[in-house]
Formats: sequence, C-alpha cells, structure tokens
Amino acid sequence: MCGKRLWIRHSHISSAAMVLMVMLGLTVVSAQAQTFTVLHSFSGGEDGANPLAGLNIDRAGNLYGTASLGGLGFGTVYKLAHQGSGWVLNPLYQFAGGSDGFYPEARVTIAADGTLFGTTFYGGTNQVACLQGDVQTCGTVFQLRPPASVCKTALCPWTETQIYLGNTFPNFFFPTLGDLVFDHAGNLYGTALQGGNRGGSGGVFELTPSDGSWTETSILELGLAGTGGSDPFAGVILDSAGNLYGTTAGTFGISNYPYGTVYELSPSGSGWTVTLLYQFQNGSDGSFPKADLTMDAAGNLYGTTSNGGSGNGGTVFELTPSQGGWTFNVLYSLNGPLGRGPFSPVLLDAAGNLYDTTIAGGAYQQGSVFKLTQSNGSWTYSTVYDFTNGSDGRSPYGHLIFDANGNLYGTAGWGGSSGNGVVWEITP
Repeated sequence: MCGKRLWIRHSHISSAAMVLMVMLGLTVVSAQAQTFTVLHSFSGGEDGANPLAGLNIDRAGNLYGTASLGGLGFGTVYKLAHQGSGWVLNPLYQFAGGSDGFYPEARVTIAADGTLFGTTFYGGTNQVACLQGDVQTCGTVFQLRPPASVCKTALCPWTETQIYLGNTFPNFFFPTLGDLVFDHAGNLYGTALQGGNRGGSGGVFELTPSDGSWTETSILELGLAGTGGSDPFAGVILDSAGNLYGTTAGTFGISNYPYGTVYELSPSGSGWTVTLLYQFQNGSDGSFPKADLTMDAAGNLYGTTSNGGSGNGGTVFELTPSQGGWTFNVLYSLNGPLGRGPFSPVLLDAAGNLYDTTIAGGAYQQGSVFKLTQSNGSWTYSTVYDFTNGSDGRSPYGHLIFDANGNLYGTAGWGGSSGNGVVWEITP
C-alpha cells in the first residue's frame, strides 16, 4: 500500500453525454429469481473509473459513491438519481490531485444536513512529495456541499472543503478504506493505515468541529506497544454508548498480532481505553480482516476475514458479549483463492440474514455476492450473483446497501462496458 499507484488520464466525454450515461442493458436472472441490473458503467471520463468503495443512500433513495480514478485523473464523487425508469449519474466533484486529494477509495458519509464527508488515500498539500515517497504528506479528509441555489445546468458540481490534510497531521497518513462515522455530538471518527508513534502502524483519529474548523485528536496509536494490533484497513463503528469497534489486519510484520485483531475503544475520562476482543490465529478462524464490523440490535458484532479459514477464502465471524467478555464464533468458512475473500462488511437484512461479497472466487473467479441464512443454529451459504468480468463487472470491493424496497446495491471495481467498473442493483 505504500508504493506509488499508477493511473491513466482518460479522455473526457461531453457533459451532456455524461448525464445520459445510464446503462440498463444487462439483466441476469439467478436461480433465486433475483434480477441483476447494471445501473451505470464507468467510462473513465467525467464520471470516474474503478469504484473501489461501495455506495451510500439518502432518504430520497439517491445513491452516492466515489470512483478512485477518472475525472481529471484523480478520482470523483458522484450521485445516481432515479429519472423515469432509469438512473442519471451526476459527477459532484472531480479531484485535481493537489491539496484537494487523490484516490478516494472509501465511500462517502452523509451528514444530517445532507453534506458529504469522505477521504482520499493520497493527496494533501504536496501531492508530488507524497507520490515520491514522503508519505507523511499523504491523505485528506474532505467535505462536499451542494450549490447554494438551485442548479439550472445539466451538471451540478458541489463545493469541496478540506478539513484535514496529511502533513498537518504528522502522526497518521493514508486514510483507510473504512467509513467515517459521526457520534451524536457531531464528532467524526476514522482510521489511518500508517503512522503514529508506536511502530508506525496506523491508528484511530477524531475530528471535532469548532467555529467552522475541525480539530484533530489521535485517540489510538497502533503498533508494537499497543494492544489493538496494527494496520487498520477498516474504519470504526459506534454503539449507542459511544464505544468504537474496529479491526486490524496486522500485515506489515508486527509480530505480536500478525494475523489481525478485533478491538474496542471506550471513552475513559478525558481519553480512551483500548480492549483487545479477539486475536486471529490464521487457522480455521481466518486472518487479515480488512472490512468494517457490523453490529446488530442485540449488540453482537459481525465481521469477515479476507484470508484463511478451512476453505482458504476467508471467514464470516460473530463476536457475542458474554459475562463481561466476548465469545468468538466462525459462522462460515468461504472457499476461494487466498487473500481474495470479503473486503466489505456484512449487511444484515430484517430477518437476520447476512449478505456480503468476495473480490474473487465464485463460478467465474471474478467475485461474487453471497447470502448466509441461519436455521437451527447453523448458517447456510447461497450464491446471490457471480460476476463474469463482462459488462456486469468484476471484483466487488465495497459496502452493500439496501433501499426501502429491499433492493440491493453495490459496485464492481473493474469490468463493465469500458473496463472501468460498474454500479449494480439486485432486485428480489
């Protein structure tokens, strides 16, 4: 993750053509009688390319996401809205690759006022230095605001504001693939893959709003001397009591927790207390968890590992609070290529079923969407969709979401009609 990323600056297409770029041509019906539809196939132009993050949805049913490349060459933030029987994509922002950032690989978080918050993996005040190896200049946290007045043109770009730049935060850099999350007071929490004073293995930060600006605080520095592990690819989630939960992948040679952990951060006086909930052993439990956790209404935690398990394709696990501690249980061990299991958190439906994706594997080895159904204390695996690397795309990395009607939405990072990824929908 520390090396340079290569990209191709794609030629632009016209604004009018962009707004009309809605693809509804591909429909596949699975054995479960569910319909798969491509809502948008990315061109690599103004709409973006390679959507590694998943989607978020507002109350009106509009979809928001990021594309890691495309636009001006450095990634985009986009909105997909219903129009008639189809969908219209509007690029909200195209990153310029300077202080505004470069390579948004996490999805955006929707604030209560409708503004969007997100991160870029690279960029900051000195993009050239970042790409040349000065990693402490890498990474941003941004806010996007809609136009103050009603937009009268086909494209309605939003205004970007940087609330954190890499080299103004010398302890951490490379914001991760995980979500940013708000608490009830409006504070924002996120993770960084590297940096910190305990082996340089990343940590958790808090951004507090104050008089139109944001103050950053490091609340957990991971590494050799920490108890939370190292290298958090995932973000944190928040419970009703204000505790934070996350995972570390432990992939950069930290010997005390080499296969990853699950940790809890609890407010304690003026600081935070970290508790190790589970340490992975690279056996049947899996290894290298890279996705955010999911919490159900009873306070149980669900997560995934990208590797290991009895089928080598990663695991889906549950942590249940019990008598002041936590009980770990593998719900299902996936079959597939090593290291290509789930990179996204599980999604719970109203019946308690779990949905997720694998970035490889499946019938065509191009990734899949799967469902786990509980019955009599065990979990049954079923395939929802297998990607082909055709116009349907391949390698679904990001979060899954439901709309109010139970339709399932996600992204595939590559493939599609131009090879630059797609946004898709599965309708029951």
